[in-house]
Parts: sequence; C-alpha cells; structure tokens
Amino acid sequence: MRKLYVIGIGAGDPDQVTVQAVKAMRRAEVFYVIGKGEAKRELVEVRTAILAEHMDREYRVVEIADPPRERTVADGQYREVVRDWHERRAALLGEAFAEHDGVGAILVWGDPSLYDSTLRMIERVDARTPLDYEVIPGVTSAQALAARHRIVLHEIGEPVHITTGRRLREEGLRPGVPTVVMLDGETSFTGVPGDDVHIWWGAYLGMPDEELIEGPLRAVESRILQRRNELREAKGWIMDIYLLRRGVG
Repeated sequence: MRKLYVIGIGAGDPDQVTVQAVKAMRRAEVFYVIGKGEAKRELVEVRTAILAEHMDREYRVVEIADPPRERTVADGQYREVVRDWHERRAALLGEAFAEHDGVGAILVWGDPSLYDSTLRMIERVDARTPLDYEVIPGVTSAQALAARHRIVLHEIGEPVHITTGRRLREEGLRPGVPTVVMLDGETSFTGVPGDDVHIWWGAYLGMPDEELIEGPLRAVESRILQRRNELREAKGWIMDIYLLRRGVG
C-alpha cells in the first residue's frame, strides 16, 4: 500500500466530518472496516452512509471480521488480554493491506487519539512492514456530548478528567474534577455516592436515535438505566457517554 489514512469521522453525524477528512477520504481507493457482527451491523452502515455522503469517486469497502475477545477478565489480566486482541487485529489488517497497492483508509469513530485502538494496531503493522500513514483528527464524542447539552465541560480554570467506566468503579469520582466517562457497559455512575452529583448523558450521539438525559444523578439515574436497557434491547448494542460533576444544584 502506498498510503494509508486513519480518519476521525465524529460521533456518527455525516455533518461532523471535517473538510480535511473529506479531502483525505476522496484520495482513498479502498476503505477498511472491522466488522462487529450482525448485532452491530448498523455501525458499518453508518460508515457506509458517511462515504455515500462525501465520496465523489468509485471506491471499495473491505470488511474484516473482528477477532473474538474475552470480556470478563480479572483486572490484573485486562491489559494482557487487550494486547493479545490488538495483535490479532493487527495481523488481519496487515494481511488486508498487503492485498492492495494504492491508497487506503480506515474510518475511526470520534478521534483516533481518544480511547480507540486503531493507531496501536497500525503501529504494529508498521513495525512489521513499514507504512506511510497519516492521521486526520475528528470530533470526539466528548465534544459532541457537550455540544448537544449546550454546556462547557468544566468551570473556569478547572481541569477535566476523561476516563472509562472500569476506572470510575476502581477510583471513584475525583474531588472537584468534572469527569467524562466512556466505554461504560456496567453503568458505573450508579455506584458514585452522594446527592450533589449532576449527570449529562447521551447515547448514539449524532445518529437518528440520539438520546439525551440530564439532571441530578440520584433523580435521573433510574430513568437513564431504563432507557438505556430499552435502547440496547431494541438495537442490540449501545454507544453512550456521560459527564459527572459534583456540587451542581
């Protein structure tokens, strides 16, 4: 492959794709997609819709089956399990890249720099067979969440903490630090103590099924849980994110 673009495409709305991303997409001849199975077929379809919206030339889409990964592991084994998964993904990508002599691209949800494994896999491929690749930034789900709720993520001069549901369960909510939580399949906000925590929650941001709920955590957590379960049952998957801030209201 002569060139590979790793392109951030935002949270799902074709209008969130930047001009720089569109220019990179239009240079590509083939797009690589790691499929998540039939239950998450819609994730592939959203990428296809983004290509249909912005492409002005013929192109191919190569779908690669995502290798299975153990989801229930002890905390001490988590990193090793994920590293092994990345290695197997990288091997599949490397095989697919070797079959094309031209310009390729991978479309990445949000931005490739934030809680996404694509660049780690590309680094592994590059270590075996050198690649000329370029990264195009995208709108993150954290930015989309703030925009849809019409808020600033932090107060004046405050830091903001971005973490995962697993780390929130392990470490709790940091005092005085607004916290954006991603990758939380366990609804870890229910374990945050106190009556002074506010939550801004969003699911399927930028997509037709987008859902937003905001309010004092103790007042709205049951509503979020119910709606989240309904959406997951209806679609077979869910992609959500939320901001927690203590001392609001």
